[in-house]
Amino acid sequence: MHQERLAPRHSGRYTRVFSLLEAMKTLRNLKVLAAALLLVIAVGTAGFHYIEGWPWFDGFYMVITTLTTIGYQETHPLSHIGRVFNVGIIVGGVALVFLAIGSLTQALLEFELQHFFGRRRMEREISRLTDHYIICGAGRVGRSAARELARRPVPFVIIEHNEPKAQKFSAENWLMQIGDATQEQTLRDARIEEARGLVAATTTDATNLYIVLTARSLNPRLRIIARASEEMAEKHLLSAGADSVVSPYVFAGQRIAHSFLRPHVVSFLDTATTHLGIDLEIGEVAITPRSRFAGKTVESSRIRQDRGVIILAIKRETGMRFNPAPDDRIEAGDFLIAMGEPHQLRELEQMAGPTL
Repeated sequence: MHQERLAPRHSGRYTRVFSLLEAMKTLRNLKVLAAALLLVIAVGTAGFHYIEGWPWFDGFYMVITTLTTIGYQETHPLSHIGRVFNVGIIVGGVALVFLAIGSLTQALLEFELQHFFGRRRMEREISRLTDHYIICGAGRVGRSAARELARRPVPFVIIEHNEPKAQKFSAENWLMQIGDATQEQTLRDARIEEARGLVAATTTDATNLYIVLTARSLNPRLRIIARASEEMAEKHLLSAGADSVVSPYVFAGQRIAHSFLRPHVVSFLDTATTHLGIDLEIGEVAITPRSRFAGKTVESSRIRQDRGVIILAIKRETGMRFNPAPDDRIEAGDFLIAMGEPHQLRELEQMAGPTL
């Protein structure tokens, strides 16, 4: 699953770098042509001034009418040498003007084609998504969630109705879908029936409420997490079908208070959840019925001894067992809340899977 998702990500990155190089090359060419045109204008103005003795403005006016092929008559009668000089201005200047127009037209055409085919490629990638996450809203909360999912990495798509806002994050190489997440068809286009989870992270509680209602009707098994700006909105979002509700403002207030009262605890959680300081992570490991750990005690599983992973808690349907004792039994259906280095947790997840 992850390998299928990673392939288009790398392909898109190379395409984006190639497009950037092409854009830089086109811009460089336009700068060279603009500098050459300014040089021709300066040389032409000076030439008419010194060869024909015209005022500076008359010489400048003559060069401009010549380069733009307007076809006005000569500002003043030209001598033979002046006409020869003007032929050089016509040949060099007009050629540069047409080259500049052609380069600009080519750049605009390439930009439109890349935008069109890039959008089609993104639509194809979205149409192949399965077991993915849908983030509704590309605001600060949605972007933070997207960065964490991309760090894993796991497949996800962002739905944003504001196209200029979505374009701001094109460099992140995230799958972006322009549309209204409250509409059924938009969520179907994001393959909500095949999704694992959805985040309703728009800036208004009413919009998030409608997204939750629509998403729950389309996929009853979907795990939905909603953002709430107002405290009273939480119960409405839960009633609408959200599995959990997160209030950024409540969380920020709690974080500030804990930073005063328990600064070392906050520092530890930052280290374990955001990879600050040492390379440490807290994760959850599912125990399947055929797992090699099912039916064993914490001590006999040798998870700590062999894998270097600390089991912080065991999550069961009946509740959470914190700091499990060595003789606590690990049963099928449990989730181990474990702490360790990322590669250790990935190895433990693989070992906890079903055995043949």
